[in-house]
Amino acid sequence: MPAARITGLGMYVPPRVVKNDELRRWFDTSDEWIYTRSGIQERRWVEEPASTAELGYYAAQSALAQADKSPQDLDLIIFATLSPDMYFPGSGVLLQHKLGLETTPALDIRQQCSGFIYGLSVANQFIRTGMYRTILLLGAEIQSTWIDYSPEGRTVGVLFGDGAGAAVIEATDSPGVGILSTHLYSQGAYARELCVAEPSSATRQHILPGSHGMRPYMNGKEVFRHAVQRMGEAIQAALSAQGWTAQEVNLYVLHQANIRIVQAVAEFFGLPMERFYNNIHKYGNTTAASIPICLTEAAQEGRLQRGHKVILAAFGSGFTWGSAALVW
Repeated sequence: MPAARITGLGMYVPPRVVKNDELRRWFDTSDEWIYTRSGIQERRWVEEPASTAELGYYAAQSALAQADKSPQDLDLIIFATLSPDMYFPGSGVLLQHKLGLETTPALDIRQQCSGFIYGLSVANQFIRTGMYRTILLLGAEIQSTWIDYSPEGRTVGVLFGDGAGAAVIEATDSPGVGILSTHLYSQGAYARELCVAEPSSATRQHILPGSHGMRPYMNGKEVFRHAVQRMGEAIQAALSAQGWTAQEVNLYVLHQANIRIVQAVAEFFGLPMERFYNNIHKYGNTTAASIPICLTEAAQEGRLQRGHKVILAAFGSGFTWGSAALVW
């Protein structure tokens, strides 16, 4: 049975940098208020017009080049996003077309902040069963275009950024490397604690021209509490599956939602923050893109090297959460 291994990474973030102070145009906030509560100093926003598939395309090009692959080598595209270009179809087929492919299958998943972990698990299973040998996994988001800029939107609006991250995942016959295990969970009882409830197929609505009609909601305290607990549990599941201690893992890469969540998880395991890769101060919460963006930068900086033991973990809307254990 082959194993699945990440052989190429890529990322793309729009050039426009939006610092915390700029958000004072819309919200009663400040740089200090945002930074002390989240660790965010700035984020990237697209300059319209742009599309989620377009951001994904740029990240995919970098990942394919690093893996020394062409689009024609791909057996499957998995696209994770909460901000697709259209309500339907998903962005996967749009990316497939941009890559110049004709009939390569494209699978879209909507697991929000957990999207990359879920996608990694799907890719791992396709490769381990022998169905596919080369898969492109994308996490891409454009969130600046749907942020609620009214005063009520401050809690969510200051957190999110735009960007994309990509990974080429290939079959390998080398023992003991690659994706060793993935661990997925969900709990729909808390779905409305972090959601966009409207527009919805459950209600008839008349959205005024020029209005996207979206208003994201987050119960910050509940999300924070569950995120710390559930990511801690998912990390422990990954450690136990491999027989690893927390101390022997070279690098932890957690979804970048709030630096205080990462700090709480690090404290729970008795680990220094140096074991965790974080870039939330630069990009904010890029949802499905945050983990692959982190992986790309960690590799560029030499903090992620072949042979390293790595734990990935994410938590988000759904609630959905999960983890993965890898030997890089």
